[in-house]
Amino acid sequence: MYTVKQVSELASVTVRTLHYYDEIGLLNPSQIRPNGYRYYDDAALLRLQQILFYREIGLELLQIKEILDSPDFDLVAALRSHRAVLEEKNRRLTELMSTIDNTIKHLTGGEEMSRKQLFQAFSEEQQQEYEREARLRWGPDNVREANKRWKGYSDEHKNAIMLEGQNIYLDLAQAMKDGKAAGSPEVAAILDRWQQNIRHFYEPTLDILRGLGELYNTDPAFMAFFEKIEPNLTPYLQETITRYVDDLEYAEIERMLAEDEGRSNSSK
Repeated sequence: MYTVKQVSELASVTVRTLHYYDEIGLLNPSQIRPNGYRYYDDAALLRLQQILFYREIGLELLQIKEILDSPDFDLVAALRSHRAVLEEKNRRLTELMSTIDNTIKHLTGGEEMSRKQLFQAFSEEQQQEYEREARLRWGPDNVREANKRWKGYSDEHKNAIMLEGQNIYLDLAQAMKDGKAAGSPEVAAILDRWQQNIRHFYEPTLDILRGLGELYNTDPAFMAFFEKIEPNLTPYLQETITRYVDDLEYAEIERMLAEDEGRSNSSK
């Protein structure tokens, strides 16, 4: 059996997150001792592993709970599916690294590179795969909602939204140069504007915000765009956005726990 602290260290999740998973019935302790201490067995660790795998591919917590609680859920089949997804990501990253290496050789005079090689990682077929992956990650409803909202704006409104978006990333680049750390009030204020700017397109969940931070630091197109603004901006964006979302999630957890405690006290 493992304590909450031990599970937290093993899985690199916070104790508060484990408490929240318990609150929503996603991951309950295997045993609660008379002193109130929570303990988790190996089966609970395997369930937590599945939760983290599904979080990695962008599913929300209630979706994960529905999947894991389904009577048809097969752990071995799920692990094979996760492996297939990771193998495809690994293949894609290997292809991208090969393209980058060839481009470096071409630019430094070491090897000539054809235009076809230059864009071999960005074929029309691959672009269609990106769209399928985006729809799986963010959901077709968000894609449709974004298109609908955008078409409803005037040209003047569209320009204002785009200008604000540019200013947000310029301000984040300046914050990085000024040494502002993730979680600082200055960075949090900029990211509040970032979240509000996204709302012009759709209502972003915490998982979407976290996923965008990851995408900015892994997707070659985003990386190229942000590095034109400021070198090394992409890892800073992911770090600050991850901390920002963590803080929002923790605040929400504290709020829900306080509400539950208030209801419990009022019923006594």
